[in-house]
Amino acid sequence: MKMVMAVVQNSDAARLIEELTDKKFGVTKLASTGGFLKSGNTTLMIGVEEERIEELIELTKKVCRPRKQVVTPFPGGPVDTYVPNPIEVRVGGAAIFVLNIERFEKI
Repeated sequence: MKMVMAVVQNSDAARLIEELTDKKFGVTKLASTGGFLKSGNTTLMIGVEEERIEELIELTKKVCRPRKQVVTPFPGGPVDTYVPNPIEVRVGGAAIFVLNIERFEKI
């Protein structure tokens, strides 16, 4: 048994959860916040048999494609004191962690 933790952008989360549940993956959704853009992310915890890991990763790749987005980053100060130029950043995709599970019980 493995635990997959996938951090995805909020805009991809609902579709990925739907696809995973259609394929009979058990999913637990956690709200999280990203680093650079401080935007909302979703962390999914998915318990899975080792032989289904690649299926899960391929499904995640299909749904959570990276894309470019233009954003205006704001420093921690007041908005009216500093308005930087918009920049193009890569968003989307997923950070996937596969962890060994020593014991699993469903109660």
